Order: sequence, then structure tokens, then C-alpha cells
Amino acid sequence: MDTATRSSPWLLLVGLLAVGGALTALAGVALPLIILAIMLMVMAHEFGHYITAKRSGMLVTDFFVGFGPILWSKQIGETRYGVRALLLGGYVKVPGMTWSDTIDPAIESRTYRQASFPRKVIFASAGSFMHVVMALLLAWASLLFIGQPNPSHVDITGFATWDGYQQTAAQSAGLRTGDRIVSINGRQVTSPAMLTSMIHAQAGNQLRVVVERAGKRIVLSVTPVDGRTLRSGGVVIASGASPVGYLGVGLGEQVVPIALTAAIPSGFHVVGSTITAAVKAIGHVFSPTMFASLFHQVATPSAANSVKNQQQRPQSIVGVVRIATQAANAGWAPLLGVLMMVNIFIGVLNMMPLLPLDGGYVAIAMYERLRSRKGRRYQFDLAKLNLLTVGFVGVLLVLFVCTLYLDIAHPMVNPFK
Repeated sequence: MDTATRSSPWLLLVGLLAVGGALTALAGVALPLIILAIMLMVMAHEFGHYITAKRSGMLVTDFFVGFGPILWSKQIGETRYGVRALLLGGYVKVPGMTWSDTIDPAIESRTYRQASFPRKVIFASAGSFMHVVMALLLAWASLLFIGQPNPSHVDITGFATWDGYQQTAAQSAGLRTGDRIVSINGRQVTSPAMLTSMIHAQAGNQLRVVVERAGKRIVLSVTPVDGRTLRSGGVVIASGASPVGYLGVGLGEQVVPIALTAAIPSGFHVVGSTITAAVKAIGHVFSPTMFASLFHQVATPSAANSVKNQQQRPQSIVGVVRIATQAANAGWAPLLGVLMMVNIFIGVLNMMPLLPLDGGYVAIAMYERLRSRKGRRYQFDLAKLNLLTVGFVGVLLVLFVCTLYLDIAHPMVNPFK
């Protein structure tokens, strides 16, 4: 972001979108769909800034899709709309984002810096607000048109592929796609997470599994295999000092229809809980522990190939496109879920109180408000934050480079298989 332009905070995320698509070697309809979805998210973010600026009486001089040379533009009123050659984001241009900008006195009253405190906060927060709106729409669409999982029904949706094995442990024991897992060793199974935890703790131990098949209950014996001895696509499934049991099954929950009256509060609950999880996740992403783990994975291929490490590490645009495409191939429900989480994560990240993120401008507006006295507005000098801003951008670049390398050299195992 320069001093006069509200640039998209997605630029760092989508800057290598085309490269990411090529490197992931994804084909079919899913990849273009994901690229289109991401571009729509970018422009919806910018539209949030655009419409609030207009409604607040600020001057919006430019609203462009993309960056670089102009392919097409048209002046409508006081705003120039257009498309640029590099479809890697978008931007809204509003004069006077800092007090040091040189502005024509004729438009000074309509600059960002002359706006009231509430209008500044609304304008700066509008992009993240649009991500929350999009997340709600995605959640409601999933609940209304697909349904809500019934956690008490844990079904087998498919089987993994293990290198060197014709069948997984589950297939060898006689489990089939469509089986509902009722209990293990007499303990009722009430969620996929519960089942996964139970299996991981029982590597090498024979288990008594009760499944429901075609309305009848069947008792089977199955022995989880230590994931440290297994590979899938050349990648070790698990690592660590302790054994981790695997059956090699894909799990799902029975999906039940949900009415509109129930979908609205459920959608708010889903988005709210996802926002809470995103705040915790972002705190973890920027922790010294995560950076130490990323550096270790970059330097140690075995650590990078660990499924546990892959599930905990942040994803670059390559990883995001790959996972979203894998979700699309798995069905509409996983795809809508991934897109909802991407919206929430970006919206929350963008509200961090640091420049050049929108949250930085909110924090500055609040600080100016607190320092203003008796009608005299305090004018904060953004130059005082140059060192902090450069440092934060440097951290983002290190994070971006590390995750990009790991997603290319050591891609995450498909979580939807």
C-alpha cells in the first residue's frame, strides 16, 4: 500500500497464483473454479472499501481489477473503473491515507484523513467485514443445499492407498464403504475425531469393531498399523517416537437436511467458532515455535514429510489452491467449507493492528482519536512506524517463502482421502 492507495492485502497471497497453479499440476474444472473464487473474494474485499468510501463521502478516484498496464478503463463520474493486465488482485484508490500526502485543497475535505473517526474505522474494516459476509453465505449455502453432519453417525467413505499394500488394514478386516462404525471395544463412537483418537492410540492392538451395514450390525476384528511404517505416495504417514495407529479409511458423517430457520443461527455459530479458531491459529502461526518448526522442516525433508507437521503448518498460495482443488474433487461440502475458512482466515489476519494491513489503519485511527483534545485533531506521523512496518513485512516474506517452498517440495497429503 502506498500513501494514496488502498491496495488489496491479498497481493502477497495471490501474487504467485498462476505459478502455484502450474506447480501443483492440477487439471480439470476444479482449478479454474478455485482461481475464479479467489478473484471474487479479492474484488469483494475491495468493493467493501469502495462502497463504504462512497457512502462516507470520500473521493474514490480508481477501482481496478488487477495490476500493471491498463487493458481497459472508463471514467464514470469521479471514479475511473478498469482492468489491468496482471489479474493478481485489485485496488481502490482514495487520496490522503496519510497526513504527509500532498493533496489539492479542492478535494481535501473528501480525503481519508479528513473523515470522522467512525468513518475511518468503517472504511478500513470493510474489507474484512466482506469476508465475514462471504463466509456466512457459504455456511448458509452448505447448510441449506447440502445439509448438516450428524456427529453420531460416523461412516466409512473410502479407503486410503498405502505403498506396497494391496489393501489397508480396514479392507483386510472386511470393512466396506458405507459401513457405519458403531463402537470399538465396547465404547460407542460419536464422532470422527473420537474414532481417530482411539485408532491412533491402538497401533498393533487387535480391536473389536461393531459396524452397521444394510440395517444389520456386524462384529469385525481389525488391527491398526503403525503409521511410521507406512507411506502413501512416497510420503511417510506418521513420525515421532511413539507408534500411531492407522486403519486407512476415509471418514464422514451422515448429512441431514436442515431448514432455513435452523440454518441461519447454525451459520452464525459455525462462522463464530471458525473466527475463534482462526484467531488462535494466527497467534500460533506468528509464534517463535512455528517459525522454528518451519525452519526445521525446510532443512529436514523427513520432518517436512511428516503428516503431523503438515497438518499444523500454514499453507502458501500453492497449498491453498491445492487443498481447495482437492476439496472440490471431494464434493461441494468440503469445497464450501474450505472457501469459508479461507475467507475467515484472511479477514482475521487482515485486522491485525499492524501496517500495511487494514487493522493497522484502524489502530492508528483509534490512537488519533484518543490523543485528540477539545476539537483539535491529533495527526499521527506514519513515518514513526516505518521500522515496525518493514519488520512485519519481512516476517510475512519469510513465512511466505518457507511455506511456498514446503508446499512445492513437500506437498501436504490430501486430507480428503
